[in-house]
Amino acid sequence: MTLRDKINAALRGAMKAKETERLSTLRLINAAIKDRDIAARGEGEDGLVPDDVVLAILAKMVKQRQDSARAYDEAGRIELAEKERAEIAVIEEFLPRPLSEAETKAAVDEAIAETGADSIRDMGKVMAALKARYAGRMDFARIGPMVRERLG
Repeated sequence: MTLRDKINAALRGAMKAKETERLSTLRLINAAIKDRDIAARGEGEDGLVPDDVVLAILAKMVKQRQDSARAYDEAGRIELAEKERAEIAVIEEFLPRPLSEAETKAAVDEAIAETGADSIRDMGKVMAALKARYAGRMDFARIGPMVRERLG
């Protein structure tokens, strides 16, 4: 079962259970995926985007909502921040389990060894390898400094 199929099954379940907030978030996910499908067709690709692209879309959606929730908290709009956090919870159901700190360090070391990186100039290769293998399981904004430290 593809990730897209799991999302559609959850959407149908939310409709049957009349879970309006969950249904709304699932529809947003579907809309984002369909937008990416259409963009891919415009770039000459055919069909539906693969699961790794869907994972990247979901990870981006979570990041956007985390930023929004933080902004709402700072502005004192607690009810809106809670709504964003509820959407994050629904989206995260479809993301793989994030790597632990130890797993993250091991993955960075493995990617450095695998790409043969030996200086900061090779950081792009290391980051590309990590993104290809661990999309949706790592916070790449946090990983960048870790890679830079290991290569520097």
